Amino acid sequence: MSEGLKITFLGTGTSMGVPVIGCDCLTCSSNDPHDKRLRTSILIEQGEIKVVVDCGPDFRAQMLAAKVRSLSAIVFTHEHKDHTAGLDDVRAYNFIQNKPVQIWASKGVENALRHDYHYAFAEKRYPGVPEIVFNRIGSDEFSIGGLTITPLPVMHHKLQVYGFKIGGFVYITDANSIPKSTWSQIKNADVLVLNALRKTEHISHFTLEEALGIGLETGAKKLYLTHLSHQMGRHEDVEQELPEFAHLAFDGLELYLD
Repeated sequence: MSEGLKITFLGTGTSMGVPVIGCDCLTCSSNDPHDKRLRTSILIEQGEIKVVVDCGPDFRAQMLAAKVRSLSAIVFTHEHKDHTAGLDDVRAYNFIQNKPVQIWASKGVENALRHDYHYAFAEKRYPGVPEIVFNRIGSDEFSIGGLTITPLPVMHHKLQVYGFKIGGFVYITDANSIPKSTWSQIKNADVLVLNALRKTEHISHFTLEEALGIGLETGAKKLYLTHLSHQMGRHEDVEQELPEFAHLAFDGLELYLD
């Protein structure tokens, strides 16, 4: 019998984070710690296995805050900078663990990382550059240690990105459309995590209303909303508007699943 899952929300903000630089709106001016959002990422733990989904520009701060001293792998949803810009900081785990960090990524993400971190793959590499090993995400489930992960193709405007399913836990961020083939895999989740950028329409993200509708239609027992912008409003105010089964995720939130 496998050990239970622990999910930690390392960041729940959109690409600019919350507060936004130079903004004095009610959300950005809030003193509520729930309204301080780093870029979106989660930590998945099962026993000694520790997997981070996406490492954006706040990766270093997130690892320090969560006291992550070992790292089994990083799994990428897609190649946008708010999900990849912290990869250089895996060097700390190279030093601690004395081995490369395992990366799980689509071909598009791998190409982007090889371009952005070209110095890590040069023929003559400077000492101390990140050491990583690529593993391909395709249509089949894959395992990291004893943790089995099912890729969930979804659409982020015109870009196919991945969500992931582990047992009864489903994580989808940066999406505005879910194909029928994926829809069938996310029904009746114990916990469904969906992006909900704001209340008004957006070209590449679900709105609050759309995310709530998906949660209801799929029969999710619990729905947590992430990748939130300052335009969503203050955490305290929005929470009061949500149905009982739904909540805004926040940085540092921990969930436990059997």
